[in-house]
Amino acid sequence: MSLDPYLGGAVFSPEIMMMLASAFESAWDSVKVSGSPFAADGNAAATREILAKHIIEMARRGERNPKRLVEDAIAHLNASQ
Repeated sequence: MSLDPYLGGAVFSPEIMMMLASAFESAWDSVKVSGSPFAADGNAAATREILAKHIIEMARRGERNPKRLVEDAIAHLNASQ
């Protein structure tokens, strides 16, 4: 999935965009394998949007650690229940 629709004007280098996309895919894969209702067909699009927007927001604030991006995005998703 491309993160471009969620950038909201933010600009990152190609290397950072690859890292953000990888972090997003890792977060989404974690949600899917967890069996969470967030991964169900009716919730998947909204869940992916929440993860993408949160990862991008963290990157805007300067976070570059992929593990932290994934963990914080999942924590943010779980807090949104």
